[in-house]
Amino acid sequence: MPYTHPEYLISAPALSSKLKNPNLRVFDVSIQLAPNPKGGYKAESGQKIYDEAHLPGAAFLNQIEQLSDTNSPFGFTRLADDQLIQAFADAGIDADSDVVFYSSGMTMWTTRAWWLLHYCGHKQVAILDGGLKAWRSAGLECSSEPASYPSASWSSKALAQHFVDQEAVVSAMNNSGICTVNALSPDVYAGRGDHHYGRRGHIPNSINVFYDSLLEEGRFRSEEVVRQTLTQAGMLDDRPVIAYCGGGISATIDAFACLLVGKENVAVYDGSMSEWVKNESLPLVEGSEP
Repeated sequence: MPYTHPEYLISAPALSSKLKNPNLRVFDVSIQLAPNPKGGYKAESGQKIYDEAHLPGAAFLNQIEQLSDTNSPFGFTRLADDQLIQAFADAGIDADSDVVFYSSGMTMWTTRAWWLLHYCGHKQVAILDGGLKAWRSAGLECSSEPASYPSASWSSKALAQHFVDQEAVVSAMNNSGICTVNALSPDVYAGRGDHHYGRRGHIPNSINVFYDSLLEEGRFRSEEVVRQTLTQAGMLDDRPVIAYCGGGISATIDAFACLLVGKENVAVYDGSMSEWVKNESLPLVEGSEP
């Protein structure tokens, strides 16, 4: 059975067949995670990997500098709506653009860029399922020639329901009519192991659907598996869904999966744990239960 919205994904062969489409805009949106001397990891631009090899004609879109509020104390905080739309326009996207995002690494960087553009109201945007690895596995050639698109202009109205702030998550915390889901690993969710965000655990009453359970080698699993996973978690019932993670990145995989199978009332908590833990008055729960 196909996804409700199969157009949100594109295979490497299908993308290859339309590379000469004048409306096509392909972007490498990779981020690399490098060890942080202070502990954990820090996000760095994937520009160097793009320079070495990328899809022919693809441009590089720096999510850290171009799509995030660099004045925010939290990484990857989204720009104000008008600034975000302008950032995409500056990258060469207009209302008629057929946009494809891909990553040389983790799928979450691709779904984050997709979520932002979809939030801006753009209709024609897909991710390359499996990213650069899938492209190479299909025997398709890469390029080291840099590329860019001329800046464009377009107007749109953001889909406000697809992002929520801390206040909305606090309100949802004890509301059984809202499904709040943590996309991090079971160990981080439970507060076990070395990795945490300053305080351990998860937001009370939030369930855990590890983003990686929806993927297989960087590709989204079949419609049947994705739908079954989300259904068993209660994410496809009539309740609105709020997805969160460490910083609003891997949560977009859970959120994207919902949209793939037709669940529209889905939002991402942009600040996620990075913001939540800074307020000591906000509770966290350790253990594997909500």
